[in-house]
Amino acid sequence: MTEISEIVHCLSQPDVYPAALATLVTVRGSSYRRPGARLLLTAAGVRIGSISGGCLEEDLLSHARNVLATGTAKVVTYDTTEENDLIWGVGLGCHGVVEILIEPLLHPPRWIKTLRENQEARRATRLWVTHQADSAGMLGTLPADPMAATLPVGGFEQSIPPPVALHILGAGDDAKPVVTFASRLGWRVTVADPRSTFATPKRFPDAHLVVTLPPSDLGRLLAPDGDTAAVIMTHHYVHDLPFLEAVLPLPYFYVGLLGPRKRAERILADLESKGLRISPEQRSRLHGPVGLDLGGDAPEMVALAIISEIAAVHNGRDARPLRERALPIHR
Repeated sequence: MTEISEIVHCLSQPDVYPAALATLVTVRGSSYRRPGARLLLTAAGVRIGSISGGCLEEDLLSHARNVLATGTAKVVTYDTTEENDLIWGVGLGCHGVVEILIEPLLHPPRWIKTLRENQEARRATRLWVTHQADSAGMLGTLPADPMAATLPVGGFEQSIPPPVALHILGAGDDAKPVVTFASRLGWRVTVADPRSTFATPKRFPDAHLVVTLPPSDLGRLLAPDGDTAAVIMTHHYVHDLPFLEAVLPLPYFYVGLLGPRKRAERILADLESKGLRISPEQRSRLHGPVGLDLGGDAPEMVALAIISEIAAVHNGRDARPLRERALPIHR
């Protein structure tokens, strides 16, 4: 479950109120987190999320407790530029100025229901966070008004994307850590296999859906979209070939095929010999062998390599080491 999902789940419980929600609203210079990062503190002491790497949290929590006591929102500024670094601890190294809105929540806010429903339906959610008081003196988070042409004065808009969907086509034992890693990221994971003895919910308790289906029913039953990835890993040529045939024309942003490069090329050649026209765009989405070169062969290491490559592709990154990146880490 992701940070925002945990916060939404917590705030959907009627007995957690009152609570204080801290939202990172502005960053000047460098920061560990980007605007939209959140930290929730309930009156019972439940704490979910983070704003920094841990350097600001204790001081921020003291402000949150004050907001809980007074019921009044406030904006806190932290300056971690080099000359002020000693305030927060020698060698902090963030070198930025951040502003954090802390708002009291006395009851479930409107945006919780909106975000929960959108995440379940895999729709994006737009939120407005006002951190400079308007004429009415209002600070806080609201669902964005779809009819409004401009943002409220003194606020920013955050778009929370829908969860990535991952279709794992093949329910062997090595699919289990792939499901586990993906579910920890909050992805919506479906496991599908034509073999009913493999595709069972008991084998994949972390999956959102486990189904037995032939490859020909893939598009009709699973309906992938542009935020959906597929990994074909049945280990059987007789299943992998029809799965790839079904997957390539569908709008997956990423298609992974387990096995060596020669095997992938053979499957593609066999598909073309059957009359399937494979476009350059479809080939560009195919990753065979699947995953990054992390050097391990244990199922967990293979799963990490697969999930890491999918995340990099979805985020438009090339997965190079950050020390080789000339641009800012957060762009």
